[in-house]
Amino acid sequence: MSTVKEQLIENLTEEDKTSQQKITIVGVGAVGMACAICILMKDLADELALVDVAEDKLKGEMMDLQHGSLFFSTSKITSGKDCRVSANSKLIIVTAGVRQQEGESRLSLVQRNVNIMKTVIPVLVHHSPDCKILVVSNPVDILTYVVWKLSGLPATRVIGSGCNLDSARFRYLIGDKLGVHPTSCHGWIIGEHGDSSVPLWSGVNVAGVTLQSLNPKLGTDSDQEQWKNIHRQVVERAYME
Repeated sequence: MSTVKEQLIENLTEEDKTSQQKITIVGVGAVGMACAICILMKDLADELALVDVAEDKLKGEMMDLQHGSLFFSTSKITSGKDCRVSANSKLIIVTAGVRQQEGESRLSLVQRNVNIMKTVIPVLVHHSPDCKILVVSNPVDILTYVVWKLSGLPATRVIGSGCNLDSARFRYLIGDKLGVHPTSCHGWIIGEHGDSSVPLWSGVNVAGVTLQSLNPKLGTDSDQEQWKNIHRQVVERAYME
């Protein structure tokens, strides 16, 4: 006797089981899950895989996403402790790593997180030799270099998130100080993602108006409005998370 599924659905063509746009996220902490939700809501993948060593948390996060599938188009969400679940990924986002403790600098995380990368990166690349890797784990600049070396991939296929988060915080805080929405505020943080990052005060503008043209001392020690405190807040925000 035919099952309900067999009676309801008739396959007219052979099912294509090869993902065209698979994305894997390594690490299902707060950052990893934020990435997962953004990917699903923006319909960026036809398959999403999650990898983490904490199996119970991993299963729970996967089921939450699966049960919310009414609200997005990605048809397949999988997870596993074994990196084989990432096979044939086009993009791998690495957020795994030791959590930064209060008052601890990003640089102090280096050796512990390098050890994690040594464990996972070669296996990930073995299963997805054509992938691109986006590194988010801290200290991101050093780990991006480490991942590049461990992966054996061309430099153009290993990308660090760099100062994108710092720049977003910078723009928000500028807008907050002025009472303006951050989309109208433009400014960049460059250099290391961390304590030695550099704010480009000369490029800060709001709706095309350069702030240094209004306040030539912007961001300097002699600036009475103390705009330099915004950069200090950008650096300190990481320790408040």
